[in-house]
Amino acid sequence: MIHISILVPLGHTSLVNIEGSYQILSDINNFLTEKGREPKFQVQLVGLTTEVSQRNRLFTISPEVLIKDVKKTDLIIIPSLHGDQSNAAAMNQDFIPWIRQQYQQGAAVASLCLGAFFLAATGLLKGKQCATHWKMAQEFRSMYPDVNLMDDRIITEEERIYTSGGAYSYLNLILYLVEKYAGRDIAILTAKAYAIDIDRQSQSPFIIFEGQKAHNDEPIRKAQEFIEASYQDKITVEQLSDMSAIGRRSFERRFKKSTGNTVIEYIQRIKIEAAKRDFETSTKNVNEVIYDVGYIDTKTFRTMFKKVTGLTPLEYRNKYNKQIMNPVND
Repeated sequence: MIHISILVPLGHTSLVNIEGSYQILSDINNFLTEKGREPKFQVQLVGLTTEVSQRNRLFTISPEVLIKDVKKTDLIIIPSLHGDQSNAAAMNQDFIPWIRQQYQQGAAVASLCLGAFFLAATGLLKGKQCATHWKMAQEFRSMYPDVNLMDDRIITEEERIYTSGGAYSYLNLILYLVEKYAGRDIAILTAKAYAIDIDRQSQSPFIIFEGQKAHNDEPIRKAQEFIEASYQDKITVEQLSDMSAIGRRSFERRFKKSTGNTVIEYIQRIKIEAAKRDFETSTKNVNEVIYDVGYIDTKTFRTMFKKVTGLTPLEYRNKYNKQIMNPVND
């Protein structure tokens, strides 16, 4: 029997992650029994206290067992912790030695969405790949520069450490773990029972690029604002450095340090974000949108768009544009 410990952290955490994981993993035994196979999972909610209030006391979770009573587990699941991540880690620091000990004894550890921040606080992610919510990528890199964050990934796996991307993509990681422990057939059955899109690997189509402005370099911030206001035009590094009265090499270094992107990457991402908005809301054809955001070479744009979003421009438009999906008859 595989023992699964779903953590119930203190503070504001994801009820959906906790309940959803518990529900699905508990159902696996029923699916196995229906197929004439032995139950496989023992799933428990594990906490630091006997009761944990959530959502301003609207909900209360009562863990089945406290960590001091779990001498050995096979899989630890860390749900998403919300709010200030440093405070969340401090509030739940008593979990950390227990998680480390269980990992050293052979347990696997999985984080869901923002749970990656707390997993990183244990030190187990150092030097390893990791996924989290795309919206928190910059903050994660700032707090844990020694972790290899994979912005676009839905799932990462390395040395018994598993992480998932943003929000409800935790379901994809749960399915992945079901397949790993109970087999592909049970994972497919679970995906069908819960209407989950199995084998989804990228969160790129959902990422919204928001230029990092949480820095104190005012000339760089003004350069960002200029790019965002003038993305249709041809903008050069020399033009921006001249406007900022900063030498080119120094400007490029400061821009990358402040935003996490090179100047060219930033310009490209702003153009692509503008194109995405057009694809979502307008009836323009693909080439019209490409020209409107300032690209002349359509092949270059299509290549860059696919690299950033994981979809071709046409696939993206067809996925998100309601007017295209449901055209109005004249």
